[in-house]
Amino acid sequence: MKTLMNLVSEKGAQTWSVDPATPVIEAVRLMDEKKVGALLVMEGGHLAGIVSERDVARKVILGGGDARSMSVLDIMTTRVVCGRPDLKVNEAMAIMTDKRIRHLPVADGNRVVGIVSIGDLVKETIEEQKFLIGQLEHYITS
Repeated sequence: MKTLMNLVSEKGAQTWSVDPATPVIEAVRLMDEKKVGALLVMEGGHLAGIVSERDVARKVILGGGDARSMSVLDIMTTRVVCGRPDLKVNEAMAIMTDKRIRHLPVADGNRVVGIVSIGDLVKETIEEQKFLIGQLEHYITS
């Protein structure tokens, strides 16, 4: 079974981030431009939080806020759950399901090395299952 570092290596370690002072509307534009559902919030080279489309929907739209005047600091999640690079895909999926999160930064100590989404983990799980099924079919028909 693959680790989170394997997934990050395959999909690319590129992460997108904003500063806590960034206006929410600019963060949403960046998410749209980069086709991602969450951005890391970095302050002085350190992970200060994460902001997602869900944060925008719940804390701005449903909260009656203004995305042009609110900053990422106003809506970001500060208690960020991170995964270790050696964490297995199924272990990461269990954590994300338990914590009800869709994005998991991958951190080696205090250094963020990538980010995975629940979609990345589901895709990998399906690929592993397809491989196993193929192996079993080959074994049965041999």
